[in-house]
Amino acid sequence: MSILKTKRLILRDWSPSDREPFARLNADPRVTEFLRGALTREESNSLADRIEAHFLQHGFGLCAAELCDGPGKNRGFIGFIGLAVPSFDAAFTPCVEIGWRLAADYWGRGLATEGAAEIVRYAFEDLKLPSLVSFTSSDNTRSCRVMEKLGMARDSAEDFDHPNLPEGHGLRRHVLYRLKRSKWLDRAK
Repeated sequence: MSILKTKRLILRDWSPSDREPFARLNADPRVTEFLRGALTREESNSLADRIEAHFLQHGFGLCAAELCDGPGKNRGFIGFIGLAVPSFDAAFTPCVEIGWRLAADYWGRGLATEGAAEIVRYAFEDLKLPSLVSFTSSDNTRSCRVMEKLGMARDSAEDFDHPNLPEGHGLRRHVLYRLKRSKWLDRAK
């Protein structure tokens, strides 16, 4: 995959130096509030391995996000923003999901929306995907706002219980948002 750039971000392939800040991010309870919980270093490394394998298998994936304040002023890895093919079965799969996970110190600055907007452009212009989905726990209002800013729409009839979370788990209920390429092209005009 080629490097993607926005005004403040570089979205790129992963490097070995990303593992340490990724482990810190995944151990932060603020970041993992709407996930299964904080990850150990080994679990974080395993996730990074799966992300890198996804790139090899599909040619796209969850890009390492690097903050850049201008030419030559890179601040390094702050999380990921990109595309993934969900590995579970649901009414809406197979599909391509857009997702993000940033270190809490970088929240509230519009970086997730900025990076995700570039990923949407890449998905629809370069990869020519017909549609994207995004999903999260129904309580994750911050991510839902990003989805809405991207022009994604929710149909509550498509909300679902995440099959990788057990019955009774407080985060099992998920909302599903969609964006079709045709709608994005109309909006981009």
